[in-house]
Amino acid sequence: MPPSLTPAQASLVQTWIGDASPVADMSWNLDTVVLHVRTAAGERIVKAAGPKAHHHLLREIAAHTGATGPLVEAGRTSRMLHADSDAGVIVLEYQDGVLVEGSPAEYAADTYRQAGELLRLLHDQAARLDDELEERENAKALAWLERPHRVSSDIAAEARRVLRAAPARPVRIVPTHGDWHPRNWLIDQGRVRAIDFGRFAWRPPQTDLARMDARQWLIAPGLEAAFFDGYGDDPRDDTWNLEKLRQAVGTAVWAHQVGDEAFEAQGHRMLAAALTAF
Repeated sequence: MPPSLTPAQASLVQTWIGDASPVADMSWNLDTVVLHVRTAAGERIVKAAGPKAHHHLLREIAAHTGATGPLVEAGRTSRMLHADSDAGVIVLEYQDGVLVEGSPAEYAADTYRQAGELLRLLHDQAARLDDELEERENAKALAWLERPHRVSSDIAAEARRVLRAAPARPVRIVPTHGDWHPRNWLIDQGRVRAIDFGRFAWRPPQTDLARMDARQWLIAPGLEAAFFDGYGDDPRDDTWNLEKLRQAVGTAVWAHQVGDEAFEAQGHRMLAAALTAF
């Protein structure tokens, strides 16, 4: 069963939007409620986090407070209408469309051209150097490997070796989505829109390419060129292989912890492929 709103969250939502009738429960059973509702003022999305997902809701609030403006202005993502960080609940405008993942648009070149254009809007807002991010990210990946997982001992040992030996240097960071791939895109009458900023953070721009690189671009390589046609250039640098390794570790371990066997299997494939570069 999906989680439900707490009484405090429900009270806030009632105060913000009044009476609302349910349209659909879009929750992913991961300690976050996502509800499509209809109100007197129009359709809305209500997102509420439980204790395990509260930090994701905070990231989403940060994204909508300071980074999604260009996408909102272009009509390519929701505007946040209400938010309470302490209660862990937000209300967003509803966006028409269906998920790109699993639809015919998932392997259409124009989808990726548009996705590249949208991601560039997000990335181009600001940039700065971070002297410590690489060290933090390597440490985070090593910490993932200390949690329960089903990565083979040989592969885990090799991943640890690479991560511990990786040099840390300053990197350019920008506002990133953190989970940029077809499961977080909608398509409506041919227009691609972005959803779910729960992994928003300042990171190197190449980090937003890893999900596509591990799946859709492997299956249909022409989609990569279409994406960069929209994005404008290729932001990958000499830390790209290390980034793919870190994301592979996080995917394999996290998916095991939440019981997503298909995503866990993808993580294992990502790990094996990433290590070949070292």
